[in-house]
Amino acid sequence: MEEMDQVIQVFPQKLRRMLQQAKTADFQAEELRLRAGQPFLMQARGREWFLMEDGRCWVDVGEMKAWRQPHCFYLATSEDIHNTLELMSRYSLYAFDRELRQGFLTIPGGHRIGVAGQAVLEGNQVKTLQNISFLNVRIARQIPGCASHILPWVYEKGRLCSLLIISPPGCGKTTLLRDLIRQVSNGWEYQNHLDQRPLVTVKGIAVGVVDERSELGACSYGIPQNDLGIRTDVLDGCPKAEGIMMLIRSMAPRVVAVDEIGSKEDLEAIRYGKNCGCKLMATVHGSSLEDIQKKPVLKEFVQEGVFERFIVLEAGGKPGTVKLISDGEGQCMKAWKGMRE
Repeated sequence: MEEMDQVIQVFPQKLRRMLQQAKTADFQAEELRLRAGQPFLMQARGREWFLMEDGRCWVDVGEMKAWRQPHCFYLATSEDIHNTLELMSRYSLYAFDRELRQGFLTIPGGHRIGVAGQAVLEGNQVKTLQNISFLNVRIARQIPGCASHILPWVYEKGRLCSLLIISPPGCGKTTLLRDLIRQVSNGWEYQNHLDQRPLVTVKGIAVGVVDERSELGACSYGIPQNDLGIRTDVLDGCPKAEGIMMLIRSMAPRVVAVDEIGSKEDLEAIRYGKNCGCKLMATVHGSSLEDIQKKPVLKEFVQEGVFERFIVLEAGGKPGTVKLISDGEGQCMKAWKGMRE
């Protein structure tokens, strides 16, 4: 089932019907946003679109000057949001308490549902959320082969380098990491067309994935629904720091992959992995290497030489568009001009 169709199926009947009418074969959404009392919005192809009352089309605000015609919008209601959450949680929202405390829940397929509303505190900690009035449905997609053009840059003499993908939100870092995991696990081939060397075959290696938010593997009953390769073991729904150490002790991976690092606990676990001879593939929010070095914990990662490659993604381009790759010293190795090859 196509990713957008998969997400449409977990909306209430009324919204499902409207979304099915609006969807076309060449129109693939990246985000769907519901805010109580506000227009139903969608992000696609780097533009913002509105769902109209008739449900037959998406209209770009820049072309329509939609704010002058508010009667045309479909305005999301509190009931829409409540019913959507009920369906997405299979009528067991309480089962997602741990995720809700972090502001999201993940549904089959790896699609993440961001939520906001009224926080319920216990001391200084968020216990749960209630009166949820805002949803951000981020549609997860596999793009097999999207990491192929960077693979030669993250290996050195046939050996994988520890790497960090740096990206602003929504620029495809998880999609890129997912395909890197698959290809590192399966093995890959490379032909250097510039010097006509023979086809190079790189053998696959064991990969351990700590999938704290179920976005990489999209596990259902412990089995990944996304293709992460034939030599990949997945620890689903486990905190990154604890999961890294568990996988290294139990599954003996050659490389560990995690999404969105940044805590002090992550650093300690990554140090443990490095001392055990494990390579690391990870992502972090940021716009550049200089940007992440402004954050104390991430600055330690860089100073300690944990990573041998830094991959910076382009903001505003297609998901997974690489801006540049630098070595462990921060020296640029390859710059792309806004192009995903």
